Amino acid sequence: MSHSKRRTLKLGAILAGVGTDFSLWRRPDLQSDASIDIDWYIRNARLAEEAKFDLVFIVDSPFITPDTAPHFLNRLEPLTLLSALAVSTSKIGLVGTLTTTYWEPYNVARLFGSLDHISRGRAGWNVVTTGLEGAARNYGHDKHLDHAVRYRRAKEFVEVVKGLWDSYEDDAFPRDKERGIFLDKSKQHALNHKGEFLSVAGPLALSRSRQGYPVIFQAGDSNDGRQLGAEIADVTFAGVEDFDGARDYYQDLKRRAQAAGRDPDLITVLPGIAPIIADTDEEAQAIAQARVGDITIEQKLVALGRAFNYHDFRQYPIDGPFPDVSGLTLNSYKGHAERILRGVRTNGFTLRQAAERYGTWRLSFVGSAETVADEIERWFRDGAADGFNIRVSASHDFTLFRERVIPILQQRGLFKTDYEQDTLRGHLGLPVPENRWTAKGPQAARVSNDGGGGSPAVSASGGLRVVAS
Repeated sequence: MSHSKRRTLKLGAILAGVGTDFSLWRRPDLQSDASIDIDWYIRNARLAEEAKFDLVFIVDSPFITPDTAPHFLNRLEPLTLLSALAVSTSKIGLVGTLTTTYWEPYNVARLFGSLDHISRGRAGWNVVTTGLEGAARNYGHDKHLDHAVRYRRAKEFVEVVKGLWDSYEDDAFPRDKERGIFLDKSKQHALNHKGEFLSVAGPLALSRSRQGYPVIFQAGDSNDGRQLGAEIADVTFAGVEDFDGARDYYQDLKRRAQAAGRDPDLITVLPGIAPIIADTDEEAQAIAQARVGDITIEQKLVALGRAFNYHDFRQYPIDGPFPDVSGLTLNSYKGHAERILRGVRTNGFTLRQAAERYGTWRLSFVGSAETVADEIERWFRDGAADGFNIRVSASHDFTLFRERVIPILQQRGLFKTDYEQDTLRGHLGLPVPENRWTAKGPQAARVSNDGGGGSPAVSASGGLRVVAS
C-alpha cells in the first residue's frame, strides 16, 4: 500500500446515551432514556454521517453495580444496536465492543461477519478482555481469568475468528443454476484449530464481506494491552489523559508494531475525548468547572474505584493519605489502575485529591471552536494521535463540534469534506486482507481437506503459520 497520500484526521463518535459520568443525564437537552432509545442512536449516527465521521463506536461491559454510571446501568446490546444502525445509514463505520474472555470465537465470527454483510463492509470489532472481575459470575465462573492469561487467550481468539472469516475463498460460490452448482466444495475450508485455550473446527457458514474482515479495534493500556494492540489491532482506542501521555502511548505502540513486523502506519490511534465548546475559552472553562462540580465526591470515589474492580474507597478518611491498595488485585483495568498509582505516588495525593484528579473524565479539549481545533491539530501533527473518538451524549455539545469545529478542520485540510470510500477499511486507508487459502495456494486446500497437518492461521505479523491440530 502506498503512503504517499496526505495523512488526514480520522474521527469516531462514541454514542454514549445518557453519559458515562454521573451528572450528564440531568442536562435538559438529553433525553433521560437515550441509552435504550433506538431513535436516539439512529438520529446521532445519521448526524455523524452527515458530518463525515469515519465511524460510530459502542462501548460495553458485562458487569454493573448499583453505583455504576447511568449509561452503563441500562443500555442496548452493541451488535443488535449496530444492526439497526447498519440499515439506517449508508457510509459510516459501525464499531462494537465484545469480550474475548466470555464469548466463543464461532459466535463472534458469525455476529460480526453478519454485521459486515448487513452494512456492506462497515463493521468493526473492539476487542476487549473484560476488566471487571464480577463479570465472571455472570457467565457461570467463580473466578475471573488472570490478566496475562486473558491477553494470551485474546490473541488466540482473534486469530481463530479471522480463520473462521476465511472459511470460504472469495469465488467459492459460482451459484451456477444451469449446471446446478451452488458451492465449489474445494473452496470451503475447515479451520481445525486446537490451541492453548480454544478448539474450533469450522467452517463458518458465512462468506467474507467486501472489506474482507471487519476492522479490529483494541483498547488496552497495560503492558499486555499495548502489546496485544500492536500485534492484532487496526485501530486502538487509546485511554490517554493529556498530550504527553498520548504521545508516549502513540510512540510506544508504533514501536511495538514495527518490532512485531507490522507497518506502524497501518495502525490508527484514536484517543477518546469529550470536548466542551463555547463562544470564548473563558465560557467553556466555566462550563467545564460547573460540570465537574455537579459530580459529588462520593461519585468521584466510585469512579476512582472502578479501575480497582469497584473497590469502595468511600470507607477511608477522605482527607487522609491515599490508602494502601497493595493487597488489592490489579486484575481488572490494570493499565488504568497502574497509571493512577503512579500519579498518586508522584504527587503525594490524598484520597480526595486522587478522586478529584482521576474520578472524572479528564477535559483536555475545552475552549472556543478555534481553540479546540488548534488542540486537535497539535495532537495530530505532533505525534500524539491519528484522530479522535468524540463522546456523544448531550445534543448541544455534539452540535457545536459538528457545526463549528469540523468546518475549521476541513478548511485547514485536516479532515475530509466527503466520503471517498464506502467501507470502514476504506475510510481508514486499510488494505483488504487476502484470504489465507488463496494466499497459500493449492497446498493450503490439500491441508484443509486432508483432516491432518493443521490449518494456516494468520500470525500477528500478518504472515502465515501452521496451528497444530
